Amino acid sequence: METDGKKHCLKCLLREMDQDAYFQNLHDYIANLDEDIKADGVLYEERLAVCKQCDMLLQGMCRACGCFVELRAVIAVNSCPYDKW
Repeated sequence: METDGKKHCLKCLLREMDQDAYFQNLHDYIANLDEDIKADGVLYEERLAVCKQCDMLLQGMCRACGCFVELRAVIAVNSCPYDKW
């Protein structure tokens, strides 16, 4: 994958990636998910709002399960490990 003339490594560890490139890669992944598995936009934003108020959120990750909350929240069948959504 190439964005702005920079190549993204598809087999790199997180620590080997540029932070901006990593987050762009995550958002590109979410944007390209099959619409059939995605939560609708309203539900997605409601889930993220709950996560933003949670003490377990740290730098976009859930300390309860280790997921990136944006990725967990976008999948319709997923749920919060603490049953907050």
